[in-house]
Amino acid sequence: MPGTSRNVKGSPTPLGATVTDSGVGFSVYSETAEKIWLCLFDEADAETDRVELLRGDDNLWHVHIDGLGAAARYGLRADGRYDPAQGYYFDPNKLLVDPYAKRIDRAFVRSPKLRASREESVDTAPLVPKAIVRAGAGVPSEVHDTSRPHLIYEVNVRAHTMRHPNVQGPLRGTVAGLTTRHVLDHILHIGADVVELMPVTAWLDDAHLPKLGLTNVWGYNPIAFMAPEPRITPRGPRELKAVTEMYREAGVRVVLDVVFNHTGEGAADGPVLSMRGLDARTYYRYVEENGQLRLVNDAGTGNTLRCDHPAVQDLILASLRYWVTEIGISGFRFDLATILGRTMEGFSPDAVMIERIRNDDILKDCLLIAEPWDPGPGGYHVGRFGEPFLEWNDRYRDKIRRFWKGDDHTLSGLATRLAGSADQFNHDGRKPSASVNFLAAHDGFTLADVVAYAHKHNGANGEDNRDGHDANHSWNYGIEGPTEDPAVLKARDRDIRAMLATLFVSHGTPMLTAGDEFGRTQRGNNNAYAQDNETTWLDWEGADQGLIDFTAEMSRFRRDHPALRTDAFLTGEFSNGFKDVTWLHPEGREMTDGDWMHPGSSVVGMFLHEAGEVMLVWFNRLYHSVDAVLPEEKGLAFKTSLVSCPDADVSVEGNRITLPARSVVVLAGSSNAL
Repeated sequence: MPGTSRNVKGSPTPLGATVTDSGVGFSVYSETAEKIWLCLFDEADAETDRVELLRGDDNLWHVHIDGLGAAARYGLRADGRYDPAQGYYFDPNKLLVDPYAKRIDRAFVRSPKLRASREESVDTAPLVPKAIVRAGAGVPSEVHDTSRPHLIYEVNVRAHTMRHPNVQGPLRGTVAGLTTRHVLDHILHIGADVVELMPVTAWLDDAHLPKLGLTNVWGYNPIAFMAPEPRITPRGPRELKAVTEMYREAGVRVVLDVVFNHTGEGAADGPVLSMRGLDARTYYRYVEENGQLRLVNDAGTGNTLRCDHPAVQDLILASLRYWVTEIGISGFRFDLATILGRTMEGFSPDAVMIERIRNDDILKDCLLIAEPWDPGPGGYHVGRFGEPFLEWNDRYRDKIRRFWKGDDHTLSGLATRLAGSADQFNHDGRKPSASVNFLAAHDGFTLADVVAYAHKHNGANGEDNRDGHDANHSWNYGIEGPTEDPAVLKARDRDIRAMLATLFVSHGTPMLTAGDEFGRTQRGNNNAYAQDNETTWLDWEGADQGLIDFTAEMSRFRRDHPALRTDAFLTGEFSNGFKDVTWLHPEGREMTDGDWMHPGSSVVGMFLHEAGEVMLVWFNRLYHSVDAVLPEEKGLAFKTSLVSCPDADVSVEGNRITLPARSVVVLAGSSNAL
């Protein structure tokens, strides 16, 4: 064992590695360890020092080493009881990554040595990334712009930049590639003001992927919550800070998708890389069965983070605050967010972890977005997170798809989603903006695949097509997948545009996944997490520029018309002599209960009097055109503003309009009464 050659003294410092005037202080939390060592490494990856930490109050272990500075490489080792059946994994042969590490020197890799029993273990230091001591960031970044988002744009960093023709070779597939001006210009063109980056913190590939020759490209398998993934941030945290600064100047907020529901250490027989080796019983949730401890698997990945434990809460809060104050991140999307509010009694939106985020002096001003479900028992809670959280609304996605697919009894569901999803969010002072409306996300079919595949095609994932959702509410126009049939291609394009138009005229917060604005396909793979290849890499050169421009036009139209983005539920109640919304039958009369209940109802008009504007939006999902009668109102006149069908010539003649097949038609009204 290498000897200690530095002046070592014990003095408490914040958790993690803290650069001081005289050296670096290290601190780590463990309730069950008996010994913990700090291990220092040189640039050749040789261990040069091993220093025992002192156990202080409140289960904090610490040491200060004089003469050490920023950029030092280190890891941890811990000793104590070894009894996995009781949640003890202590083994000094396992090098451990500091849970508070802010940078690591390489990506995580898999090896049987990382999960070997203590009796069979060997030194894992050659396999494990070393944390790099990071000095303070200097001037803290400021939280900015607490306004409601206009359009959220979900981005997978590697997939987004890997094939972009304007991203220079070394920058492709990296966070730095996002600073290419053409990348930002596209984001601005479609009107996105929030970019939501899929996970960028260091992750471990899933256990079954290496033998299949696959890697995880989504990143939902973290090990370190503050250290950027070296494969996409080879130059460390400064890459991401450069993005936040550039985008802030352009009026775009950067939000991180964060995973605080599980870690890549996985099930009980998984690798020992960080928290498992330091104190598994503290960091992970267990239940006792027949005298043994079993890991709870509410995340569906083998383990579940113990978010009701103060030490875990402190780690999560420290991570979030770090990204905001030092890197300039403006908010977070919480993956499987219900686990943040889980205790052994179930989920509560008022759980301590959620309340600590909600009331934190820094985080309370950030954009906070919850994925309000998890795979565990009773894990679906859309609409229950409360202010200030926005929530992904999968019912919006499903209802819009089912309507345009042609399913019976879906017209009323369409209207509910257009009006702000009051059935889910109209309580406790919440507003439509709490509903994040989306047609497709990273998980599931792309928007183009929704209209090209009736079934998932996940064979490339190596799981015999068993993975991924089966209920995709998709259709294919009689041809599964690619085709050169011009009629089918035209029909598919028409439907994509109709769904995009529906998104932009709905009350709530719209979200697009990158590439859906230009027709990206994953060839029917609806769970492409392991496809770090052209399945997920965006084909910018093959992008449909016409569809991009249509998306941009719809986005600008929404921004320019307050009637489409008032943050109030459409209720049909009178205000200033007008109903905020009247739902119209194509005959020009107001919809009746019988109209709503008819299984095949397929055409409806959304007649708005909102924010000083009059607007009429018609939805026709039939495969033929429909004549519709316009409402009669003294002094009211309409003009065609937008039609989702390309090349459709729609005009108002008297009190009638012909709605093209499979279309959304937007009419702006002018009235002497307003």
